[in-house]
Amino acid sequence: MAREVARTLREPGALLVQAGTGTGKSLGYLVPVLAHAVEHNERAVISTATLALQRQVLTHDVPLVADVVAASGRPRPNVALLKGWHNYVCRHKVAGGYPADDEPGLFALDAATADAGGAPARGPLAEQVLRLREWAEQTDSGDRDDLDFAVGDRAWRQVSVTKLECLGASCPMLEECFPEAARRAAHEADVVVTNHAMLGIAAAGSSRVLPEHDVLVVDEAHELAERVTAQSTLELSAAVVDRTVRLARKHAGVSAESLEAAGRALGAWLETAPAGRLRRVPAELLDALTLLEAGSREAMTALRGDGEAEPGGRLMARSAMLVLHEIAERLLGDGVAQRREVLWCDRGRTGFESARLHLAPLDVARPIATELLAGRAAVLTSATLALGGTFDPVARTLGVSLLDHLDDGDDAERPVRRTAPEGEEDEPAVTPTSAGTRWRGIDVGSPFDYARQGILYVAGHLPAPGREGPSEEAQRELVDLVRASGGGALGLFSSRRAAEEAADLLRAELDTPVLCQGEDQLASLVRRFAQDEDATLVGTLSLWQGVDVPGRTCRLVVIDRIPFPRPDDPVRSARSEVVAASGGNGFMAVAATHAALLLAQGAGRLIRSTGDRGVVAVLDPRLATARYGSFLRRSMPPLWPTTDGEVARGALRRLGAQPATRT
Repeated sequence: MAREVARTLREPGALLVQAGTGTGKSLGYLVPVLAHAVEHNERAVISTATLALQRQVLTHDVPLVADVVAASGRPRPNVALLKGWHNYVCRHKVAGGYPADDEPGLFALDAATADAGGAPARGPLAEQVLRLREWAEQTDSGDRDDLDFAVGDRAWRQVSVTKLECLGASCPMLEECFPEAARRAAHEADVVVTNHAMLGIAAAGSSRVLPEHDVLVVDEAHELAERVTAQSTLELSAAVVDRTVRLARKHAGVSAESLEAAGRALGAWLETAPAGRLRRVPAELLDALTLLEAGSREAMTALRGDGEAEPGGRLMARSAMLVLHEIAERLLGDGVAQRREVLWCDRGRTGFESARLHLAPLDVARPIATELLAGRAAVLTSATLALGGTFDPVARTLGVSLLDHLDDGDDAERPVRRTAPEGEEDEPAVTPTSAGTRWRGIDVGSPFDYARQGILYVAGHLPAPGREGPSEEAQRELVDLVRASGGGALGLFSSRRAAEEAADLLRAELDTPVLCQGEDQLASLVRRFAQDEDATLVGTLSLWQGVDVPGRTCRLVVIDRIPFPRPDDPVRSARSEVVAASGGNGFMAVAATHAALLLAQGAGRLIRSTGDRGVVAVLDPRLATARYGSFLRRSMPPLWPTTDGEVARGALRRLGAQPATRT
């Protein structure tokens, strides 16, 4: 992997690297990237999807590699961490430079809770804010992720600001500003570590959120398209309009009467709007949006600054108004009609009060290609990039395949390819599976012998899952499997309801402990699961990825059904229609690819070290019987396959009978 990354740095293009769990992929890219950055004075940006991996890279892997680079006679790489503005505490806001963020009764006394002396206590929100203010005086980073106590988003908003709300150069505490310090450090660093959310902002056209860089490394690259889509998705509700009006009145004295009328019109439409995807903008909604655009434009004029330093409250109001105006403009555009964007209404659980509109881009491949990948060396890596045995689906989703079709204008900015120095290899260490001239895909393998370490059991005799939930036969199969293994099971379910029903059933039928997502913090549940070899943990999507529990504790992974997206998923259903309209197979391109990625991630929870043994059991016969089943199976780790339940249960009995390893 390191040789292939080094080749990509010499011959800039894009490299997709599938590197299985246990490969040490972070070292595989860090060694060549850090050495290249200091040798050639070319800054690199490294992005991760999860906080856990970011911490591993920053606190363990980077210092280790930096020591080696320095010991080789090169300069020691300077590495910085960069996040979005709202991730840092604002010293000026904590000091009173901004009013409380429109949270009514923030420090109101709560008569329902009193201390021993009978004095009313502050509410939980106020207590969190007070703790944050104390922490702000002690922290060196101001980074929310460095908190050693939990706070909610509402509390965090009281001590942070967005980039639009920042006073900038006129801030009296600019020299003490945490986000400004992070950005200064990033512009001086050889290597900048960031997250996929920042890449999403850059892909949306705000490229200056990242410092200039010549190399981009995307770890956990299978998550990138979803994160970019999320960053480009807007949301609008009557409550958002109402809050913006109140900010304009309270902090800037702007009446915003026309905007208030627009909010009422929007609320009236949302009150009866059907939930789900909207294939066009209805006339009534169009009228409300037209009022909203005009009202927000009028209010922005009234909020325009005079060039002098402005109070924080006024900046907050103007920032909210600008966002509202941009939302209205985008909704009034032709994106929905031209099938570039997807519009839908979400009513939530409480009806009108939570009804809101969402607008998402239909495709993020092109902005990823043009804004993130083109013109630099790019390495995208994950344990799951080759789906169905090929990199092509992921290459299309991530815009990598577009690099071969960019117009000549993009070539002018692309670095000149360089040949390998004398003595180094010109050919890839692993034969690429794609023959694109600007991108390559390689699978560097895994240290695990999957066929000897694990079994893939597909319960082909069960009925196909229905909308009503797991069948009685599937429930019995689940109980028999967990009983055979004596616990040590991770249950991955397609819905919260299915997971809760499974937990109730297992508790009624078995004597071993059963943990269920939602009953405690996820990190606590995973920790308890890892500490008890007899425990079973069941849950939904957040358990399919990122859970790392090596050893006997996780000797059985049960997947209740193929994780296809919901048929009413507005974005994926629209993407499928576009593929079908162009003559492709929309189901395979969208739904099957989505399911393949999750199946690969879910099955990957089983084998986490060379000593692990176990069974992945899929209670959905379609994996064995459907035509698309072979595509899905090729996307999963190459475990030894069987449809014989007794073979799987026999293996689990032998594993469960082994002596416990805990002391």
